[in-house]
Amino acid sequence: MTRDLIMLPPLDETTEAWALAVAQAAPGLRVRIAPDRAAALQLLPQAEAAFGTLDAGLLAAAGKLQWLQAPMAAPPAGFFFPELVAHPVQVTNFRGIYNDHVATHAVAMLLALARGLPTYMRQQTRGEWIRHLADKDILHLPQSTVLVVGVGGIGAEIGRMVSAFGAKVIGIDPRRADLPVGFAAIFPPQELDRLLALADAVILTLPHTPESEGLIDAARLALMRPHGLLVNIGRGATVRLDAVLAALRQQRLGGVALDVFEEEPLPPDHPLWQEPRALLTPHVAVVGPYIVERRLAVLCDNAQRFEAGRPLINVVDKALWY
Repeated sequence: MTRDLIMLPPLDETTEAWALAVAQAAPGLRVRIAPDRAAALQLLPQAEAAFGTLDAGLLAAAGKLQWLQAPMAAPPAGFFFPELVAHPVQVTNFRGIYNDHVATHAVAMLLALARGLPTYMRQQTRGEWIRHLADKDILHLPQSTVLVVGVGGIGAEIGRMVSAFGAKVIGIDPRRADLPVGFAAIFPPQELDRLLALADAVILTLPHTPESEGLIDAARLALMRPHGLLVNIGRGATVRLDAVLAALRQQRLGGVALDVFEEEPLPPDHPLWQEPRALLTPHVAVVGPYIVERRLAVLCDNAQRFEAGRPLINVVDKALWY
């Protein structure tokens, strides 16, 4: 029996090619494209599967829906609304496809902070030759402790890479029972406050969930060492920017590197742009080759699994948003 998979709006230049690829990978699925909301409302009542983003109205129309492939590795707040969480539909995402790119970006940011590069980058634009960093201004990684908060695929790869520089790497994760390569130990989330006080650098890889929103605030920044470094390549909502700015200005934080922000784009007049110990990139850690191909491969794999009645990959706990 043929089953329908709906490609939901908004569409982009890849939609038709992806629809064709999915149809070829799983011939038992009829792949249909909904160019707008009206078309989606018309097609969803017959659909067993969908790719994209639903709202409460679209979900209510999808009486047969069994599988929803989210269009991102970590969809933004609002994707998992109460009706979707309560619905029996299985949701899958694209986690895992960015591990190498995001981990490399995070480690590059850490190394830049550890060597004081933000200061020298600013001097370069002014043509200034000032050799002002003292030994104490350098984070010597072989004698440091790096805390990775969130040891999924990205966090595990970060730990492996950082350990190669001689750092002691510890992690926090609510699910992980094994010890990935490079990690000395992994602790449950309730240990966060204690470990912040022990870490020379903290790297956040967290998704945006009800529990992670505002996780790093003024109180937690106060627990960090005054020379401590903070790197966030997870989701912007996990770090309070006003608290970071205050900690930098009050010399209570050694440096910060952010690829994600509470507000995106970060306004051009935001004072963090001018902070000498801040390194900011515009949500580009995911950029790198083969991402489009990897996303399509996950979608096709899950389409084949759905068609054959086999377990899907990258299934999300909807209540936790990841």
